[in-house]
Amino acid sequence: MSLVGNWSYPTAIKFGAGRIKELADACAAAGIKKPLLVTDKGLADLPVTQGTLDIMEAAGLGRGMFFEVDPNPNEKNLDAGVAAYKAGGHDGVIAFGGGSGLDLGKMVAFMAGQTRPVWDFEDIGDWWTRADADAIAPIIAVPTTAGTGSEVGRASVITDSVTHQKKIIFHPKVLPTVVICDPELTVGMPKFITAGTGLDAFAHCVEAFSSPHYHPMSQGIALEGMRLVKDYLPRAYADGSDIEARAQMMSAAAMGATAFQKGLGAIHAMSHPVGAHFNTHHGTTNAVCMPAVLEFNASAIADRFTTAAAYLGIAGGFDGFRSFVQELNDSLGIPRGLSDLGVTEDAIPELVKGAIIDPSCGGNPIELTEDNLTRLFKAAM
Repeated sequence: MSLVGNWSYPTAIKFGAGRIKELADACAAAGIKKPLLVTDKGLADLPVTQGTLDIMEAAGLGRGMFFEVDPNPNEKNLDAGVAAYKAGGHDGVIAFGGGSGLDLGKMVAFMAGQTRPVWDFEDIGDWWTRADADAIAPIIAVPTTAGTGSEVGRASVITDSVTHQKKIIFHPKVLPTVVICDPELTVGMPKFITAGTGLDAFAHCVEAFSSPHYHPMSQGIALEGMRLVKDYLPRAYADGSDIEARAQMMSAAAMGATAFQKGLGAIHAMSHPVGAHFNTHHGTTNAVCMPAVLEFNASAIADRFTTAAAYLGIAGGFDGFRSFVQELNDSLGIPRGLSDLGVTEDAIPELVKGAIIDPSCGGNPIELTEDNLTRLFKAAM
């Protein structure tokens, strides 16, 4: 089977090995003549990024790049990125990298033409309508990891450096115009990033599948996304040059982010404040929280995961699925508890506060009260 495709759902996606060479065509389709490539500090000097800048330069698009992006990007990174965008006279953004580069790149394109502060566009009610939609610059997204799925998302997660809260900034036009999913760009990922990002994709699928909201298309996508992670993440982890495994994981990442339109829950409600306070890797934090959340939600999700387990080839119904998740974590070197990530017991009250105000709570099948969240954090320690 040839792992190459041109997809228009949820946006235009050029999928397949070597398709980064079509970057100039993607920019032309989006109407971009002078893009700013936004990525993170760790990627800036790597061959995968420099090769992309070479493609841009050869096509007459320049070599504009901004890379002052932290692992959990904040409004300071955003302000600097917008300043670089304006100073360079850019007319669009190439959001390049993992979740941090993709999220911040999308926000640079979003905020470059706005006059209100970014927090005015938090994903609360219809706050997104406050934005000047005509002032949002076009976006090309190029993921170099397989996990976050931000390349097919209509929002970004930005950390408030003052309150240490992660906030979701949403607008429909933040969805990139064109996405290039080239699995060759993920070959150089180290094992711990392969594991953490892959389990981020898995968490998206698990939470979307758990959400009680009605969205049967997302439910189906989440189920198949779980299967791809189950079958191909161990292969990608064992052999980073396995292009088939890398491609299937890149699909799973996009599927997870498409599916979670149905809603996320306690895993992300917990991991967002943990990441904001302790600067932990988002996907790894999700993975650490997942077993405790499955146990917490068991009474509401056991039947549907019994069905899922059968499809996934996991024996033992829901209990078998829960055991599989812990075994998968262990096989990929994921810590057993939040304390292994540096999280302290005395921080739990502040983490609970952050979890309660996080919009991610909305898709959890059991209400996330202060008492329930306190119990969850303690169980995940």
